[in-house]
Amino acid sequence: MADLRRAIWEEATLLAGQLRGLCITGPRQSGKSTLSKMIFGKKPYFSFENPKIEAEVLKDPEVWLNKFENGAILDEVQRVPDIFRFLQEIFDNNKARGQFILTGSNNFLLQEQISQSLAGRVGYLKLLPFSLAELQAAGLAHDSVAKHIIKGGYPEIWDQNLVPAKWMSSYLQTYVQRDVRLVRNITDLSQFTRFIMLLANYAGQLINREAISRSIGIDNKTVQAWLGILESSFIIFQLQPWYNNLNKRITKSPKLYFYDTGLLCYLLRIESQTGLKKHPAYGAIFENWVMTEIRKNRYNKGLEGGMYFFRDSAGNEVDLILEKNETIFAIEIKATTKPDSSHFSGLKYWQKHARLNDGFLICGGRGKYNSPEPFGILEWHEVGDV
Repeated sequence: MADLRRAIWEEATLLAGQLRGLCITGPRQSGKSTLSKMIFGKKPYFSFENPKIEAEVLKDPEVWLNKFENGAILDEVQRVPDIFRFLQEIFDNNKARGQFILTGSNNFLLQEQISQSLAGRVGYLKLLPFSLAELQAAGLAHDSVAKHIIKGGYPEIWDQNLVPAKWMSSYLQTYVQRDVRLVRNITDLSQFTRFIMLLANYAGQLINREAISRSIGIDNKTVQAWLGILESSFIIFQLQPWYNNLNKRITKSPKLYFYDTGLLCYLLRIESQTGLKKHPAYGAIFENWVMTEIRKNRYNKGLEGGMYFFRDSAGNEVDLILEKNETIFAIEIKATTKPDSSHFSGLKYWQKHARLNDGFLICGGRGKYNSPEPFGILEWHEVGDV
């Protein structure tokens, strides 16, 4: 499985051929290093998490970089921020395409350095863990959505057939102990861990910062800062509301989702398919999985943004408003295996008030459904078509 061809491959090679460098960011263990070696394997590879390499580079970044006439793969490059201004000089003096391939697991630190030093010189992509579409293409997909939700998409779990909960425990500990410290000096890491575990209960819901603040015993500013840390390191993402004027009061708070439902299930102590389907939050967890799959598919094509939700003060809601191919789609996401007219209420409201007709339901069953409404139905295993 180590050689599974990632869906982002074409976009990565295209950008590397257009710009002087390429930066691939994403969560730790999502496959960035493997992808870089597969596509750009002729270039020497260096991980800045290796203390010896990090020390050598820090001693004199300019001299070290100039050893590589044809560039190199620099992994976890955000650990050596001084290197970016020397990369800028190299790129300005050498117009060759695809010289250095940069990877990193902290989006905030990378974006900050790239915007300051390498803007316009480096292509930028986000690589998330395996998508359902990638697993289907490799003939590895399960026939149960519950299996995919619990297992998540991290390549090592799939490659070694590991127990998700055991792997996630180590992953979370490593993330908190190593990665969080790079971004912010948090003195009470156990409190930060409790914060992550509390957020699991908000998956698929509006973020209530005041309630989170009271539960953890931190102020609102700290809640906002910690949300930013988790978002920049690809643990969570915030889905923003659709703001176009429908002459209604629109909800302004974002909704929260986890990038990997395997981690989400671990945080909620869900380890079995039966436990998942009986869990009171199963609908929200299924919605989270669908949202993340759609986000993966877009990132793999180099697409940013274009995903929103709609909710007004009267409680009318559409789970996802998706901008695709200059068309706006309204999408409802329901874990049900027996969709009926009641599951289309949000779409019908949207059609009436937004005067936009493109919409469909994504459900948790398989059965080639006939829609009871003038909207299509996609089954969970067809989410790669969205």
